Amino acid sequence: MSTKIKELPELERPYEKLQWYGEKALSNAELLAIIIKTGTKQETSVQLAQKILNLNDTQSEGINFLRNISIEELMQINGIGKVKAIQLKAVGELANRMTMPNHYKKIIVKEPYDLAKIMMEELRFQKREIAKIVVLNNKNEILKIKDIAIGGSNFANLCIKDILEEPIKMKAPKIILVHNHPSGDATPSEQDIEFTNHLYDATALLGIQLLDHLVIGNKTYTSIFSKIVLETEK
Repeated sequence: MSTKIKELPELERPYEKLQWYGEKALSNAELLAIIIKTGTKQETSVQLAQKILNLNDTQSEGINFLRNISIEELMQINGIGKVKAIQLKAVGELANRMTMPNHYKKIIVKEPYDLAKIMMEELRFQKREIAKIVVLNNKNEILKIKDIAIGGSNFANLCIKDILEEPIKMKAPKIILVHNHPSGDATPSEQDIEFTNHLYDATALLGIQLLDHLVIGNKTYTSIFSKIVLETEK
């Protein structure tokens, strides 16, 4: 039978350690232990938390794997029931939202980086491709960001009709398409570039300006418009 948290010296207990030394003094396991609160008869909350961290099979993305882990995967650990799993998922979503601007409306997109920095933390750890439409006004201010497709691990099934539905409804003059590559490699595929060309033709017919199509990777991104221009100039 393991030592209980309350049997540890006071300043080695996660709650007290955070209170006296600050949150940065705690390990990932100790921080998770505070969230899950209790352990089992056999294991402390810290030991349970370490088992959660051991679910990360690659180690390459660090604790960020918790953003995408499922409730069912968490509940495979003895001692992690539905409530604890839901608490952990809620914390993961809070972490996602903390990296996003409080309010993206009125943010002006002057260059691809302006939008990439908004979308990066939300998309770079996703295990499935997610496509978003960014609707802008004539001043390039963001009016709305909307999910338009969620795919598998390789490609989100995009439909031009779905992309254009929102800007047509809002009578918006400009849009930017954004999607992620779960591999982390932001290099556009031939399919990405071909679809961008089709979308550009469709928007032109409707008097809507397609400003760009951004591909988000892990800490990197590619502007397809910039890529097309550079390849044309070679």
